[in-house]
Amino acid sequence: MRAALIVLQKELLLEWRQRARISGLFFFALAVVVMVAFASPTEGILKQSAGGTLWIALLLASTRSLDQSYVVEMENGALEGLILWPVDGVSLFFGKALANMAVLIIVAVAVTPLLIAMYDAPLKGNLWLGPLFLVLGTAALAAPGTLYGLITAQSRGSSVLLPMLLFPLVIPAILAAAKGTTLVMHGDAMGQAWSWLGLLLAFAILHWSLSGLFFAQILEDG
Repeated sequence: MRAALIVLQKELLLEWRQRARISGLFFFALAVVVMVAFASPTEGILKQSAGGTLWIALLLASTRSLDQSYVVEMENGALEGLILWPVDGVSLFFGKALANMAVLIIVAVAVTPLLIAMYDAPLKGNLWLGPLFLVLGTAALAAPGTLYGLITAQSRGSSVLLPMLLFPLVIPAILAAAKGTTLVMHGDAMGQAWSWLGLLLAFAILHWSLSGLFFAQILEDG
């Protein structure tokens, strides 16, 4: 656990030194939100699409974030050093995945208020469930993204290969997060949000467990 926190601290320090990257991710996600808003034919459709649009924006922004999460190691030729680092693979995975998750949460927290205002989201549901969907959704996205980021890091076409590998795996979790977020925004008379939250939690646990094991195995084989 301590080793994972050390890795997390190192990753967050790098993110702080490269704050322009997070700003770029924010504007990328915001551009998606704005384009969908202008493309919506009616106000009703615009309101209904708010939850889904948020998660589409985060999914697309994540491909940029996760693709760049190994840039420092690649530029400095330190990927081999990362493999030889005296930290077990699972701790290294958790540290990097938590850092990637933190970046996505920051982007989501920055974009969400603007999306709510732009889409005139009614916010009729249990608002305190919103942060839970946000945390679990970004968790389900960050874990496999960290794994596939390592797999594609040394590939020339990593920016293309990463989404091809990542999207099929995380789409079910993104759909659960989008549906739950929509229920939070528009009301949940049937109490369905809890079911979607449970499903999203299951995806997050599965993704973190399997991704951590595969990440450690790849480092051992490397």
